[in-house]
Amino acid sequence: MKKILFMILLLSFLFGCASMMTTTKQFEGISDMLSRGDYEAAIIQIEGAKETGYTKKDKVLYYLDLGMLYFYAENSNKSNEYLEKAEFAIEENYTKSLSKGAASLLLNDNALEYAGEDYENIYLNIFKALNYLELGSFDDAFVEIRRIDEKLKLMEAKYTSLADQMNKNKAGKIKIKGEKNKFHNDALGRYLSLLLYRAEGKIDDARIDLNEIGNAWQKQAQIYNFSKPNLSNHLKKDKNRAKINFLTFTGRSPFKKAKTLYIHTLKNTVIIATSEQSGEGESKLDELDSFYWHDVTPDLHFKFQLPYMQVNKSKVAKVRVKVDGLQKGELELLESISNVAKTTYKLKEPITYIKTISRTVIKGIASYKAKGRMEKNISSPFLAAVAKFATDIVVDSTENADLRIARFFPAKAYVGEIEVEPGIHDITVEFVGSHGTVLFVEEYPQFDIQLGGLNLVKSCYLR
Repeated sequence: MKKILFMILLLSFLFGCASMMTTTKQFEGISDMLSRGDYEAAIIQIEGAKETGYTKKDKVLYYLDLGMLYFYAENSNKSNEYLEKAEFAIEENYTKSLSKGAASLLLNDNALEYAGEDYENIYLNIFKALNYLELGSFDDAFVEIRRIDEKLKLMEAKYTSLADQMNKNKAGKIKIKGEKNKFHNDALGRYLSLLLYRAEGKIDDARIDLNEIGNAWQKQAQIYNFSKPNLSNHLKKDKNRAKINFLTFTGRSPFKKAKTLYIHTLKNTVIIATSEQSGEGESKLDELDSFYWHDVTPDLHFKFQLPYMQVNKSKVAKVRVKVDGLQKGELELLESISNVAKTTYKLKEPITYIKTISRTVIKGIASYKAKGRMEKNISSPFLAAVAKFATDIVVDSTENADLRIARFFPAKAYVGEIEVEPGIHDITVEFVGSHGTVLFVEEYPQFDIQLGGLNLVKSCYLR
């Protein structure tokens, strides 16, 4: 009996028996808080879950979640404090992942420090820039916008480097082919840059940004797969009229779900399959992929999980604005953050896919050999069966998909611009559902609209 316990404990140590499940209890009830715009309550709940809902390896998520909630609560200093911590921790955790080298191939991503999704790392600079604008610092806002372009340029190189490292790893039997980055130009970042340059009177620079927004639609159609907003009047100026710019965020960015796949081995071959229901209600396996794997033990069967992004459906169909009680039209969609999230996620998918398959096969072979030794060393068939069953549970418990992701980035960004007489105005933003029902209203009474400069009205409804 001691041998059984020793073997199970050994496997537990090797495979990290502690269940690696993504915790979501800290988000219970928060959707209702967001629906009524009660961001303070959401902040209290997330801060209260710091020890129970976020482990040390999840600190990036904690910083991102709080940073975004403080943004919606219009606490710019607190928001930037947490977004700054998140940005630093993302860089730190990425560097750590590189330093782990060969060991990282055998570790489930759940066991590693969360280094953020690429879209999170990009958009945190957008919201830092907006915070700096709220604090009256154009220079700091410009720094954040430039950081976006720098990160976009480095994105493909980052995953090429990771793929090369994995391919040099002797433990890896399957080679990884890197994906091409299909996101080079962020329309929302360009739009903010345009507004800042225009406010400073740098019209030529603003025109460059306007042209780059057009290029985003021409060269990144898979991301900007909706009508381009009409921004033609943004560079025109009426000396007697003031411009109000609207930037509105709706919905919530994608979440992650897990899909289960199966591995079957032949001589020198690993086959990847999915289980599907036949017309008669019976499960059948559909082969998806196969790889050469030298000297793999035939007739082995394992299962594993992969994460994928699922879009959050928003209740908002359109956004209307009123000035002094009069309808002034609808805002236009400028950015689908959900599209960016899904597109940039594809860069890391090949690495996650091959890494997970490799880890599953290596662990599975180790488990198969361990169970063989149990059969030889345990005289009781019943106890041997119990030990092998416990071994399978230990292995399966370490192959949960890593479903960690920041929860409070928006899904879409709408923009618009209207001209009014300079002075004090009452502004209303209405979020309208698909059947014409007004879902939520944000009001900005006594808003002082200046001639020249930047009059930016920010609003959000995260449903």
